[in-house]
Amino acid sequence: QVQLVESGGGLVQAGGSLRLSCAASGRTFTSIAMGWFRQAPGSEREFVAAITRFGSSRSYADSVKGRFTISRDNAKNTVYLQMNSLKLEDTAVYFCAAGDIYTKYRSGYDYWGQGTQVTVSS
Repeated sequence: QVQLVESGGGLVQAGGSLRLSCAASGRTFTSIAMGWFRQAPGSEREFVAAITRFGSSRSYADSVKGRFTISRDNAKNTVYLQMNSLKLEDTAVYFCAAGDIYTKYRSGYDYWGQGTQVTVSS
């Protein structure tokens, strides 16, 4: 069993930065992959970033590559998403997810947080 809680969302100006956190509870955190997804109003949930269980491999959607960084601290059972050079199109609810598979597909994740709102203004 894994429970995930996101935090760190808010209102930020374009070009600014924000760091999201996802706190996990459960005894399987260090053995699973983690991912971030986002969902804009009226849109489907889309992949943002993923990280392997020890953080040795990371992947990103093309739309955020070079601007966002995913990381994890297994001692704290927490995964992070550092968001730099934010754009208006980054506005969405951001969700963290956990699963047994390192993948960009939603079906690979078994556990999901409730999401945190990120709003980018001009």
